[in-house]
Amino acid sequence: MDIVKILIQRNIIDRATALLIEAEAKKNQVPVDDLLLAKKAIDEEMLFSVKSEVLGIPLRYPNAKDIPLKVLELIPEDSAQHYSMIPVAQKGGVVEVGMIHPEDSLAQEALKFLSRRGAFSWKEVLVTPSVFEAILRSYRNQKEESSGALKDLQEALDEKQEAGKKSEAKFQRLVEEAPVTKMVAVVLRNAVEGKASDIHIEPGKEQSRVRFRFLGELFSSLFLPKSVHNAVVARIKILSQLKIDETRIPQDGRFSMVIDERGVDFRVSTFPTALGEKVAIRVLDPDIGMKSLQDLGLRGDSLQKVERAAGKPFGLVLVTGPTGSGKSTTLYAMLQSVRRDSLNVVSLEDPVEYLMDGVNQSQMKPEIGYDFAQGLRQILRQDPDIIMVGEVRDKETATLVVHAALTGHVVLSTLHTNNAIGAIPRLLDMGVDKYLIAPTISAALSQRLVRRLCDNCKEKVEPQKGIKELILQELQRMPQKRSGPELEYAATGGKDLAIFEPKGCRECSSIGYTGRIGIFEVLEMTDELAGIVIGAPSEAEIEKEAVRQGMMTMRQDGILKVLDGMTSMAEVIRVTEE
Repeated sequence: MDIVKILIQRNIIDRATALLIEAEAKKNQVPVDDLLLAKKAIDEEMLFSVKSEVLGIPLRYPNAKDIPLKVLELIPEDSAQHYSMIPVAQKGGVVEVGMIHPEDSLAQEALKFLSRRGAFSWKEVLVTPSVFEAILRSYRNQKEESSGALKDLQEALDEKQEAGKKSEAKFQRLVEEAPVTKMVAVVLRNAVEGKASDIHIEPGKEQSRVRFRFLGELFSSLFLPKSVHNAVVARIKILSQLKIDETRIPQDGRFSMVIDERGVDFRVSTFPTALGEKVAIRVLDPDIGMKSLQDLGLRGDSLQKVERAAGKPFGLVLVTGPTGSGKSTTLYAMLQSVRRDSLNVVSLEDPVEYLMDGVNQSQMKPEIGYDFAQGLRQILRQDPDIIMVGEVRDKETATLVVHAALTGHVVLSTLHTNNAIGAIPRLLDMGVDKYLIAPTISAALSQRLVRRLCDNCKEKVEPQKGIKELILQELQRMPQKRSGPELEYAATGGKDLAIFEPKGCRECSSIGYTGRIGIFEVLEMTDELAGIVIGAPSEAEIEKEAVRQGMMTMRQDGILKVLDGMTSMAEVIRVTEE
């Protein structure tokens, strides 16, 4: 159906005005909606809302700042301007292309050609002219900024090569000059503004790739000429106070910068590869990283267990999970909840991530023999009340942690196991005597991170049969002392059961998710569990006791968050699959 006719039928614009504008558009061979907006006959959002409905194409409001330059470059600027279309997101191998006139056959043909040339699949979405112009301006600004920095950098490197300046001192002066400084600053600022958690600068045969990790996934953001890679790495080394001339072994460091009027820390790790040094930078933004236990996703009985364990006068609290599951963030949240002016709080970390007021934080340096075991021996002479140990890695550290907890200290640490019940067998494997474990451990917590649904656009749907059966199965297994709608779903066979799925909007840059949240399981030491540990403990026996004491598994905690609209079932299944 014609858009103009619908606008008339719905009394959005009067018939006479609409027909005059339509006739003028045909005469001048311009899109009718462009003329409707030019003559201010209708509001832009109203027009494109109707257009989305008529064409059956979703309307998007992507934020220009959240679109990586590499995505924008899939369609050249002149083509984007001429056909009023521009890439707005990339999900897997599919590119979402924002179009003002998706009904334009010439634009469709051009898009088919560009997709074949760029080897990408595409899906069209509708964007308003104002959104399109904002993205186009951002594209030009990013391109000019990056291109300008690259041009200056290349010219400086060419001058260096011509002059034959090869000494380390002169090279250091070069990388401290504006071109390299500007290039690194562009990368760091884009990462912080895009809320990336990590930056990867990776050498290749022809060019270097810059990738950002966002919500747990890596996205290519920028490609640099191979010739500037060493200069960029050197600049980062100088900021981190690392050895510029040492390229054979890995190095670790950190530095701070003020971006958008707030201090942001960056943790740096270099790694030698066959093609050059790779740099990984962790973005430690205190506005994002420092959270309370509730903000992390702990709640109900699990939250009470953790607070009870951390609040005891002594004992060991272990946080378990794979690398990247947020264990360190949880330890910081625990420290936030228990630190007091009257307590001496000391931490041993490798590396120190966030600097906390009131906590004496010590950085491990294994290369000089200062490891967790050595640090623990010294820390006990500092009269601590609460000790945080970054990780229990070996028998010596495990034994010292257990003895510290037995001698009147609260000890918080992490351990690499798949679940909470695996913490006890893991300590036994490390050689800790079983008669020491029961009186030492207060609680073991395991966690994973799932992406959080965008509250602005999440969509309520009826789950498919297989998903519904899985949810009901887990609801039936949940501790019976719970109360709430989940028990009603279990009792009625899932009547009126609904879940939420990602959709995508302007607020979340069409991804459907904003941020991440944890799903948890917490095993608390009880008299019954102590008896099992002192005997001949197996994971099966420990799991049986966990069920008896009402422990919520990570999958069950995740399903409750699905029912509350906090995350999607796909996310919970992804992180809890064995």
